[in-house]
Amino acid sequence: MVKKRFWQNDVEAVKILILVFLIIGTINVFSSSFILSEMSFHTPYYFLQHHMVNMAVGVLGFLLGYKLDYHRWHLFTRIVVLVAVVLLAYVLLGGTVINGSRRWIQFLGMQIQPAEIAKLAGIMLGASYLSSRLNRGREINIISVEMMIILFMGVLVEMEPDMGTMCIVVGVPFFMLVIAGLRRWKLFLLLGISVTAFTGLCILQPYRLARIRVLLDPWADAQNYGYQIVQSLAAIGSGGFWGMGLGMGISKYDYLPEAHTDFAFAVFSQENGFIGVIIIFLLFAAFTFYSARIASKAQDAFGQMLATGILVLIIGQAVANLAMVVGLLPVVGVPLPFISYGGTSLLVSMTSVGILLNIGKQSLKAMQDKEVAEGVGASAGSLRLIKHN
Repeated sequence: MVKKRFWQNDVEAVKILILVFLIIGTINVFSSSFILSEMSFHTPYYFLQHHMVNMAVGVLGFLLGYKLDYHRWHLFTRIVVLVAVVLLAYVLLGGTVINGSRRWIQFLGMQIQPAEIAKLAGIMLGASYLSSRLNRGREINIISVEMMIILFMGVLVEMEPDMGTMCIVVGVPFFMLVIAGLRRWKLFLLLGISVTAFTGLCILQPYRLARIRVLLDPWADAQNYGYQIVQSLAAIGSGGFWGMGLGMGISKYDYLPEAHTDFAFAVFSQENGFIGVIIIFLLFAAFTFYSARIASKAQDAFGQMLATGILVLIIGQAVANLAMVVGLLPVVGVPLPFISYGGTSLLVSMTSVGILLNIGKQSLKAMQDKEVAEGVGASAGSLRLIKHN
């Protein structure tokens, strides 16, 4: 008896999950932004229209990642890294300033955020370095040319300033070192350096210390540093079990800043309630499970490390955003993948998942070829046995 399944393999499972994420994200972007859109642009559809364009570009990125053999990215890594570094340098000189940060470049009527591209560039460079070490059986080091380049990209992102994104650009590749088998004493050294660097960066920018302190009691500074967390928690709590209904949430009425971007999940929770929250958690858990299976089945070290980095990037951002929205982390400006509004973020996430699925597709093809070869070999052996008899 054949067991019925929703999908045939891990690749198909992730495809369906991404489709569901995009549907939910599109609905939530419109629901969380139509008030701001009407107030600022005299049409409720401004952000929705831009989101649809962003999603179309994201689909193109997905198809590129899905169709192109992931081994080619090994060859393109230096080009991707060079583009990321050039854009990161350019944004510091001629980028658009929004809310005191210089993070965006205007291009063909669109806003490009180079730091998002640096996330994928860092993963590619990390995977390239780790695969070369693993293939040769050499020890993994914290200090290498590749890791220094990644650190340099992180410094450029920090200068915008954007500490949250900097932690992702640098943190994901270094986390890949740990997964690849970094020795224990090097792991402790890495942790020590990371804690020291984090502390120093917080001291250099006093507002960061204020954001950390306010986590203990956001209501003590509810009109200043604790405002976003207080409003976010109020939105989540008011959703109850079933939620207020799509479009019916009140926090987006100029109560909750960044309602369609960083705090999109708070609006989603208010309108869809505990049930909606559980669905989002289950979707990300399923994505983690099937993506991890794809990474574990990759046919080479580069595929394993690249898939692992992409998984850590998507899920790491999801965990950071959800923790921020519920007040477990300070406000760091990390989007919720596929749910938050953001063009470059969506493009990078879609392209990354496309690459992940190409790794899975290549693994499936290799396994099928192996099964065919074994079947042919078994048939040939049976024929030889028959002739012998």
